[in-house]
Amino acid sequence: MPAPQGQSFFITAANPAATSGLEFSHFAGQVAQNLAAQGYAQAPSLAAATMVVSLDYGVDLGHQRVERDPFARGYGYDPFYGGYNPWGFYSRPYFSRYGYWGPRSPFYYGWSDPYWYGGFDGPFQDVRVYTEYKSFVDMNIRRKADNVALFEGHAQARSVSDNMGVLVPNLIEAMFTGFPGRSGETIKITVPPPRKAS
Repeated sequence: MPAPQGQSFFITAANPAATSGLEFSHFAGQVAQNLAAQGYAQAPSLAAATMVVSLDYGVDLGHQRVERDPFARGYGYDPFYGGYNPWGFYSRPYFSRYGYWGPRSPFYYGWSDPYWYGGFDGPFQDVRVYTEYKSFVDMNIRRKADNVALFEGHAQARSVSDNMGVLVPNLIEAMFTGFPGRSGETIKITVPPPRKAS
């Protein structure tokens, strides 16, 4: 991805049928804001742009999962079990792409955190059945003059919701964290369930 030197961009939908939809316009606006923050200018039309940004996103139909709490009594050791947890159950520390440990954000990187599925309903309930959804955002940027690829970005999320209004913004944020990073890299994030009301 070239450093910003007056380049302009125009965002198109990988699926042409989505181009005129309000949902696509909303997500394309978020991508445009992030590109503008990097120093690129949004062109008023495809003809006026020097770069073409192709945006695609989606979510699958979900798959049923059965999880056993790895920190339930008798199944493993949880350093916070029965003791003081300064972060609270829904905000245990997370490991970001850049090695920072801190309070949990709306999403976290990777698919291997055992806390992600939001916990269990009681101290003696150690099995939970839920539906897991996989979603994605793909963003490809090409130079319009010769169609040369400048950047390929892929972000994937797992969650217990198929709400695109929540998932896609998180995926876009993850993709633009440290942008441009490594072109072609697939970033995986987990979007945990909403905090339960106390």
